Amino acid sequence: MRERTLCLLLGTAIAFLHSPVYAQEHGLVYSKDGSGVFGYKDTPIQPWSGYHVHDPDRPAPRKIDPGEPNARQIPRRPPSDAIVLFDGTDVSKWRPSKWIVRDGYIEATEGSLTTRQEFGSFQLHLEWQAPERPEDDVMNRGNNGVMLMGVFEIQIYESYNTKIYPDGQAAAIYSQTPPMVNACGKPGEWQSYDITFFAPLYTDGKLTQRARVTMFHNGVLVHHNQEIYGTTSHRRLPGDYPAGKTASPLSLAGHRSPVRFRNLWLRPL
Repeated sequence: MRERTLCLLLGTAIAFLHSPVYAQEHGLVYSKDGSGVFGYKDTPIQPWSGYHVHDPDRPAPRKIDPGEPNARQIPRRPPSDAIVLFDGTDVSKWRPSKWIVRDGYIEATEGSLTTRQEFGSFQLHLEWQAPERPEDDVMNRGNNGVMLMGVFEIQIYESYNTKIYPDGQAAAIYSQTPPMVNACGKPGEWQSYDITFFAPLYTDGKLTQRARVTMFHNGVLVHHNQEIYGTTSHRRLPGDYPAGKTASPLSLAGHRSPVRFRNLWLRPL
């Protein structure tokens, strides 16, 4: 009887987390088309898209099957000229953190994981895994991010089941540009990001070319030479570019979600 009561209470709590009441308390609203996508309507409008930042009514990327998941379970061997950032055991390329290394992967806990070395333009490969059991907080399901130069975030998120706003789903340039398609795998499956990042250019201290990114999610093209409009943040328009900065450390942004990473390597361009 006691166990049954506890199950009922847990079920009620989870249902509440998905309810309109919970969403309203967090300032979230749902899309007008009834698709269940949640986001915000009290945020600034993006000049280049005409949509609010985190707008649930922005067209959601079409969901596709990226291919056989078993092919993604075997880590890809790094190229001979790559800087191996994490091989399953060695964290010497990273600043000290509270993240946990076990069984060939590193798991996010508190804070971020940041490289010791600075990078400008590069080719980056990494593999990540969202928790198989979703967090109760719908805003924190497999939530993490790849922070290019520490200030431009490529979102990591469980977008297979969870209908978060398009510019916040997996592979989005966070708060700016959704991926072309939703190529997210199931929670608990290993997934891959292959990112080619072109650092900003400056002449006499003045920004002459914004950063750009071309990216594949699970082998599927999701960004092609996409401009990054500025630094990324939650609910805000892009911030100013760091003055004259063309190289910075790479970070993985912890959000108190136990996302796992493995097979991280980088080729400076």
